Amino acid sequence: MRIHAVHRLYDARLARSTRPFLARGGKVARCKFCMLREHLCICELKPQLESAAAFMLIMYDDEVLKPSNTGRLIADLFPDTFAYIWSRTEPDPAMLEVLADPQWQPYVIFPAEYGEPERVAEKVTLAPGKRPLFILLDGSWAEAKKMFRKSPYLNHFPMLSITPASRSRYQVREAVKDNQLGTAEVAARIVDVLGEQENARILDLWFDVFRESYLAGKLNRPLPENSAIQRLQQEFQLEVAV
Repeated sequence: MRIHAVHRLYDARLARSTRPFLARGGKVARCKFCMLREHLCICELKPQLESAAAFMLIMYDDEVLKPSNTGRLIADLFPDTFAYIWSRTEPDPAMLEVLADPQWQPYVIFPAEYGEPERVAEKVTLAPGKRPLFILLDGSWAEAKKMFRKSPYLNHFPMLSITPASRSRYQVREAVKDNQLGTAEVAARIVDVLGEQENARILDLWFDVFRESYLAGKLNRPLPENSAIQRLQQEFQLEVAV
């Protein structure tokens, strides 16, 4: 199994904790990689993707520790995914180095209403030799707004805004706004805008696999009929028994 940036960030964040992280359901035995109940682990089901897109997850302090986080689903599928803990006063030097790397063309993903009109991009337009780096502020809506306002090192990058056509399918946390999407849902819409519709569809399916499995564990109920796992297994001819 590929160990990715969110797994490494989880270990680093846990190592510097001075007390146990007491999330709801924190005493449940979980797979440390997918964060689902052990009997619902989906790690062996991950599809393999190739993409021109890269993602940077800037995560609020304890977001990476939360089993309900969907940012890790992006890192599951997209090999070029970076993940860092947000700091207002001491941004991670490794993160700043990635942002300054000339191979990337960064876009901050955030609602257009929070940025100056001249900063908002209508589409992804790449300079020769560059690849898009989509920056996602991963946390609650209040935390994401705080990160957006107090991260001056992001202010000179263009913004890309997503207007969802339908309500979120997340259901794992209560959304503040009806049109508020989970982090992985946002990433799927971004990839779709980039022109990688098949990768967007697969990320949506992977999101559904996680969502159904998380809710099955949380509510102590079986997976639904014609579950997302079954659809994934059929599509990729997987033989893992779940």
